[in-house]
Amino acid sequence: MTLKTISMVFKVNPQAKVDIQEQIHFYNDKQKGLGKRFHNDVKATFKSIRKNPFYQIRYKDVRCLPLKKFRAMVHYTLDENKKQITVRAVFHTSEDPQKWSER
Repeated sequence: MTLKTISMVFKVNPQAKVDIQEQIHFYNDKQKGLGKRFHNDVKATFKSIRKNPFYQIRYKDVRCLPLKKFRAMVHYTLDENKKQITVRAVFHTSEDPQKWSER
């Protein structure tokens, strides 16, 4: 069985970049180097999404994929017609997703 790789544009919304940066600072305040480990986990999750963007839809048209080592999830949308993946948020799992519903 062969999986067909789909070429899609991968975008990270500016506010999602802020989410990531805030968490990097939070983890670095907890322990030196922990923010870098968090960032590496985010990048690995982005890579997984690029390979296979068809993860489960959690609500409306938003799909979520948890990070492997940190309690956070990447919230993204997939537009198959435009061949585009858009990261909307990267939140700690304890945060309410309604917080960013306007994004």
